[in-house]
Amino acid sequence: MVIRVFGISIAVTIVSLGVAYLYGGWTALALCAILGILEVSLSFDNAVINATVLEKMSEFWQKIFLTIGILIAVFGMRLLFPLLIVWVTAGLNPVEAFDLAMNVPEEGSGQQSYEEILTAAHPQIAAFGGMFLFMLFLNFILEDNEIKWLTWLEKPLAVIGKLDQLAVVIAGGSLVLIAEFLADDDHISTVMVAGVLGIITYITVNGLGQLFHTEELTAEHEEAVKSGGPSTLAKATGKAGFFLFLYLEVLDASFSFDGVIGAFAITADPIIIALGLGFIGAMFVRSITVYLVRAGTLNEYRYLEHGAHWAIGALAAILFFSIKWHINEIITGLVGVAFIGAAALSSIVANRREAAAAGSASSEKDSLPAK
Repeated sequence: MVIRVFGISIAVTIVSLGVAYLYGGWTALALCAILGILEVSLSFDNAVINATVLEKMSEFWQKIFLTIGILIAVFGMRLLFPLLIVWVTAGLNPVEAFDLAMNVPEEGSGQQSYEEILTAAHPQIAAFGGMFLFMLFLNFILEDNEIKWLTWLEKPLAVIGKLDQLAVVIAGGSLVLIAEFLADDDHISTVMVAGVLGIITYITVNGLGQLFHTEELTAEHEEAVKSGGPSTLAKATGKAGFFLFLYLEVLDASFSFDGVIGAFAITADPIIIALGLGFIGAMFVRSITVYLVRAGTLNEYRYLEHGAHWAIGALAAILFFSIKWHINEIITGLVGVAFIGAAALSSIVANRREAAAAGSASSEKDSLPAK
């Protein structure tokens, strides 16, 4: 199954590295490989969360996410999104923005470079993406989940989470503090607007997905009851599938913000960024997502989803702090890997403990004298 799931990603990686070599020689090939590794290391938590959502989708919408979705991830977020930022913030049309991306302005021309324009727009990007991810994190940890990982912390959070709209209250209050203490005077209003838009986007997309999924589940249940058959839980199809797909794309975009911005510390060439982050990184993230779903990894490693959400909370915090200070991409990647690794290890320990308890109970039962 590993070859079947990762085969396309491996083939795309080989082709991408070949294109990078033809485009800019060994230097371009090395940069492309580094960016691919960067994207994968930053996106383990992305893959886990994607898998939890993908499991709820019908086979049709899963295929849409893995085909059309990858095109949006590669060309939309890794190539067109940076150009769009330059287009909007610098007042350049798309052709001029692409020309600026491909050609470094001469010294003394007074024109900002492509990288400088994107760096200047970082506070807005970090505020939007950070708030979207922060809302995702809050809605998970404030919910009374059946399975709890950090019990000493998650239990009291679930209790206070019963307060209606607490996630919005915490996110809104945090945004005010972020704009006041982390944003420069010139960026306070833009950070506030971008953060509010991030909250609104999460509430809208997540709410619509839940609404239509609930309606379709109710309709299927009623149909099953009328026909005399058992009630079944449906995979999201139709409108529910579409909004879950939309939710996944916005989620993927939020996760990619740090990678896209971080890539400019390595190279400002949009072609290399698209090849490394998009074709190599995004494809492997999709493959990891598919593997987690088909291998049943989320069921086997019970705390993996919890670890991913705590990693998301850490990533949101890193995005907020990056408004004022530069955070090394290695730190960002290691934080996510650390949370997921700890959750996986905790799952293994819990599984072994249960297996040992079950074996002990079975042995005691066998040792009892027959009546």
